[in-house]
Amino acid sequence: MLTMFSAAAGVGSLATSIISAVATMLFLGFLMTRVTKRLRLPNVSAYIITGILIGPYCLNLIPMSIIEGMDFLSDIALAFIAFSTGEFFRLEVLKKNGMKVAIIAVMEALVSSVLVFILTYFVLRLDLAFSIVVSALASATASTSTMMTIRQTRAKGDFVNTLLLVIAVDNIIALLAYSMSISIATNMLSGAKLNPEDILMPVLTNLFVMALGYVFGVFLRVMIGEKRSSDNRLIIAIAFLFAFCGVCTILNISPLLGCMTMGMTYINLEGEDKLFKQINYFSPPFMLLYFVRSGLNFDMSALFDSSSIGSAPLLLIGILYFVVRIIGKFVGSYTGCFMVGKDKSVRNYLGMALVPQAGVAIGLAALGARALGGEMGDALQTIILSSSILYELVGPACAKASLYLSKSYSNNLEELVQVEEKKADGEQKSSLDLLIERIQKIQQEMPEHTEETEEEQAFTRAAEEYEMAPVRRARTGRR
Repeated sequence: MLTMFSAAAGVGSLATSIISAVATMLFLGFLMTRVTKRLRLPNVSAYIITGILIGPYCLNLIPMSIIEGMDFLSDIALAFIAFSTGEFFRLEVLKKNGMKVAIIAVMEALVSSVLVFILTYFVLRLDLAFSIVVSALASATASTSTMMTIRQTRAKGDFVNTLLLVIAVDNIIALLAYSMSISIATNMLSGAKLNPEDILMPVLTNLFVMALGYVFGVFLRVMIGEKRSSDNRLIIAIAFLFAFCGVCTILNISPLLGCMTMGMTYINLEGEDKLFKQINYFSPPFMLLYFVRSGLNFDMSALFDSSSIGSAPLLLIGILYFVVRIIGKFVGSYTGCFMVGKDKSVRNYLGMALVPQAGVAIGLAALGARALGGEMGDALQTIILSSSILYELVGPACAKASLYLSKSYSNNLEELVQVEEKKADGEQKSSLDLLIERIQKIQQEMPEHTEETEEEQAFTRAAEEYEMAPVRRARTGRR
């Protein structure tokens, strides 16, 4: 349809096709969220489903040449995700719970990967190289759905603090595991002999990327400074993220860990999160294009066919992967919490909050598909995409249930607000008096009513500053 539109308009240039494709992806992705919103499904599911429907394996609205030219979207999306994740690595928090969180994250990631490897290689008899890569991806956990649920419920406490740090550390572990697994897999497929440096080199490469991310983070803080207006802060931050992605592309490495280090460095040097809120509000169009583009590569018919990786259909592999990874997250997180002496409220329900898997896993799967190539690369991306849709369907509900069961938030008025139950003279207050006091206290604690989120407010302030910038520069000499 898109190709026909270009031909009908008499314009066949690549630029026209790309612009039309981007407009189609943005508009149809938005329309699909109107449907999924009624079904109480997350936007990520809407974007992936849109990509599947308009892709070459269904309605074929987007030409394959355009899809292949959008590989860079994975790097950009991972950069935004990783930079935002770096916000949670505050040194004061890491000093208190760093070691405990690391143990929990290692256990839940390790158990998930081991169980998936046992499933794929020993039970389903899949190709060894493929089993190694897909088991490494099983350790990754999506943060977006969980963070949105935390914001909606205003949950807080030890469970929430532990959860956010575990997810952040988990993504570091997932990237390291992926880097080593893809190096081993590509060596096996090429027939080259596996040497110790093939395993050590990815680790050293990621350490280099982290060091580079630290340098970028320091320069980002210096460039932004206190005198920069909000609009220029956003421009500089986006420029740094894109530049870092460019460097990583030249070196053929993932920008994820470096961008995470950049965000961590910035938040610890700056101390405030205004920039993160601006970026989070700026990034949705990129995230939409990223997930729609991921759906474009999804071949639904491949789910029912056997492939070169083994005799089992990809549909069966995807379903079993979905179930076994959840078991791994539950068992691993419970074991890790038990080892560090976490409370039952954390130990019993942390695994439920680690179910979602979308952003990082899909991005790494795209990179893995590019590295493995052929049917094996397509199978990897198909399995991760199909299971990610399932995870996004059940993930938000699991996260909300875990927050409720761990008593991180409550719907009971008595638990939400604490008031004195007796008067000054010692007389017991009536139920009506207690109710009135609790309602009044809630009203006092509530922020000023606004329809905007914190990210929207940050972006609005930036726009207002942009409008006032000429006057302010004339008065203060601000850059």
